[in-house]
Amino acid sequence: MDDKPKDVIRETDADAIRLAKTLLRASRYGALAAIDPKDGAPLASRVGVATDTDGSPLILVSGLSAHTAAIVADPRCSLLLGETGKGDPLAHPRISISCRARRFERDTPEWAQAERRYLNKNPKAKLYVGLGDFAFFRLEIDKASLNGGFGKAYLLTRDDLLSSGPIEDFSKSEQSAVNHMNEDHADAIANYAMHYAREENGDWRMTGYDPDGFDLTLGDKVLRIFFPQPLSVPRDAHMKLVEMAKEARMALGEKAAKTQHAHSHS
Repeated sequence: MDDKPKDVIRETDADAIRLAKTLLRASRYGALAAIDPKDGAPLASRVGVATDTDGSPLILVSGLSAHTAAIVADPRCSLLLGETGKGDPLAHPRISISCRARRFERDTPEWAQAERRYLNKNPKAKLYVGLGDFAFFRLEIDKASLNGGFGKAYLLTRDDLLSSGPIEDFSKSEQSAVNHMNEDHADAIANYAMHYAREENGDWRMTGYDPDGFDLTLGDKVLRIFFPQPLSVPRDAHMKLVEMAKEARMALGEKAAKTQHAHSHS
């Protein structure tokens, strides 16, 4: 009889990595766990979240809060991401990321990059950015634990979660590309949401893109849509977005035609 305990950790595969990256990119808030410098006890708090171009979490926190003092004193922390829905809250996927917090100084390129991406995703936070006691921290990922639902546990590395390639080049070209899409191609953005994410039509906006894919928002909802294959250079993004727009438009047109046909024969 084999008494060896069953390993509950599954082998990390492409589906697990995609789910983890989706939770990371689509989350607008999370629970930050830090170490209280006063007594060494665990300290957890809710924080707003965005991501840097490579996928590293970005948080904007007040220097007056206990969790900020904690990560300044000891940068080791953990970030829990993943929202609940209908039914058992423990049946919904979530990811716990072990990180080290690194503070950005004002009036630096790192701060400007963090502010740009954070406010693209969380525009209401503009109220806090200008306050002197608020600061951006980038959470440098060490490792992560993904729970994709009952019996679906995975361990992931930093490389599993972060996008690779010429990240700096994507960062430089990102905002102009995002502005162009939002100003001139709102119909295509809505089609991306409807076709690739099975969402309803609406005033969806693009908030960012990177080698792996792009992010869309509508109100408080955030979508992560992946490119068929990771891009190697930013100039490929235009061609890929055009291809995906054509595919979405055709698929949605065929779906509408089938629906109209069914109604005409009912």
